Amino acid sequence: MKMILVRRFRVLILMVFLLACALHIVLDLLPKLERRAARPSGEPGCSCAQPAAEAAAPGWAQARGRAGEPSAAGDAGWPNKHTLRILQDFSSDPASNLTSHSLEKLPPAAEPAERASKGQEPGAPRPRDPAHKPLLRDPGPWRSAPPPGPSGDGSLLARLFEHPLYRGAIPPLTEDDVLFNVNSDIRFNPKAAENPDWPREGAEGEELLPTGEVALDSYPNWLRFHIGINRYELYSRHNPAIEALLQDLGSQKITSVAMKSGGTQLKLIMTFQNYGQALFKPMKQTREQETPPDFFYFSDYERHNAEIAAFHLDRILDFRRVPPVAGRMVNMTKEIRDVTRDKKLWRTFFVSPANNICFYGECSYYCSTEHALCGRPDQIEGSLAAFLPDLSLAKRKTWRNPWRRSYHKRKKAEWEVDPDYCEEVKQTPPYDSGHRVLDIMDMTIFDFLMGNMDRHHYETFEKFGNETFIIHLDNGRGFGKYAHDELSILVPLQQCCRIRKSTYLRLQLLAKDEYKLSLLMAESLQRDRVAPVLFRLHLEALDRRLRIVLQAVRDCVERDGLRSVVEDDLDPGHRTSTER
Repeated sequence: MKMILVRRFRVLILMVFLLACALHIVLDLLPKLERRAARPSGEPGCSCAQPAAEAAAPGWAQARGRAGEPSAAGDAGWPNKHTLRILQDFSSDPASNLTSHSLEKLPPAAEPAERASKGQEPGAPRPRDPAHKPLLRDPGPWRSAPPPGPSGDGSLLARLFEHPLYRGAIPPLTEDDVLFNVNSDIRFNPKAAENPDWPREGAEGEELLPTGEVALDSYPNWLRFHIGINRYELYSRHNPAIEALLQDLGSQKITSVAMKSGGTQLKLIMTFQNYGQALFKPMKQTREQETPPDFFYFSDYERHNAEIAAFHLDRILDFRRVPPVAGRMVNMTKEIRDVTRDKKLWRTFFVSPANNICFYGECSYYCSTEHALCGRPDQIEGSLAAFLPDLSLAKRKTWRNPWRRSYHKRKKAEWEVDPDYCEEVKQTPPYDSGHRVLDIMDMTIFDFLMGNMDRHHYETFEKFGNETFIIHLDNGRGFGKYAHDELSILVPLQQCCRIRKSTYLRLQLLAKDEYKLSLLMAESLQRDRVAPVLFRLHLEALDRRLRIVLQAVRDCVERDGLRSVVEDDLDPGHRTSTER
């Protein structure tokens, strides 16, 4: 009798184990079964059924197939997934590109574009997505900038970039001044992937170099962007890879999606068919909506259009310290739900009472059914910011902003109560030497023009030490209020009374009618796929805030004198290795 009970107990344990295995398999196959169930009718709409030609789109089980086994016909000829791992971390772990020091974790870093085959110039305005519909009402007439001609004729931006203030050269670069040495740090050889048919983004049929390696122009645009980073700039003024990368962000096929860990609001890490990665911030507010007056700066929404506008503003100011950002309309089912391997993200998808596809993910703020992100019916607008090189290849140092806010409802930071705070900062490394203080002033002006109060940390590339520029990351809380100018953002400039001569002259130039900042921004932003990016009143606020900045500098000059306020960085005799 005892033996019978023991045998029955063993059988029971085995049955429980088999049941658990079966349940696990069913949960893994659930997304695929749901997609198949949605396809039979082939009707468009919220079901978002894929056409027959796209039936091979990768799901959880197909997204990362075996080497040499393409997931679809369009993937034929692509290398093994490990081919580029030495260049960028493509782990689905969202923490793979994060630093560990910031209050809110800062981001690091479609098929090939067909524009060339259609005869479109790289600098020409990008075509709008058919699904994109403007989400704002223009309250009145707005003088728009003339569209750029094929050779830049009639383009205000083209005339600006031809101005002498935008044609200064950086010092000659040595091996210590570039982030990557192309000959040793970065090598991409199609033979190493055992696949000589790597679909390069340059001209097809391009021959290999005598060494057997691919020419630099044949690298993916995200890699060309990474290779171009140096001690003085994130990208050069006329780097063709930047415009090409902006096109890639809006058109490359999305093959994998994962939630970014850390941070207060939902962000997604998207991996493309060419192995590039970008940070996706979905649309949360329409263009004309302002930040509610009762919101603290640390609980404000992160706006996707602010990220896009920040990149263009940074380039117009000639800082070039914001990674490329582009807008995009994303299909929430085909390009997020069906390709994600993040089960926590997948389980938050649902269909709203209005029959729209929605999801909310996991984060500290605004990740609930009440704050869900819903498509129309499954199209959602967002920004895609190109990743910086992976931290395993190019370490970055995170610095606490000296003028960081308290992030408290009642307490104030030291700089808010001590008018001589800057003197203390200038006695503390790295602000006691070099040009880091001037970099902070540039960042202060940049943030004030946007109305961004959320600059708690900043980053630099560790390789370059303290003699390099500040990376302007995480700009989503800018452009929240067009009717209010937050003067406290300007306190660093008012306390230190220091500014680069090049920055000062460019600000004066952008205040003139012939180079009006708002018109330049309007022209630059109209090339984005989700244009109009900024509400008209935000553009007008840029001109108003620019006048406030210039008045603050004039007040400093009247008090301390021109020579002590304006640092001459244009005279070669005064240029040092610490200048950008």
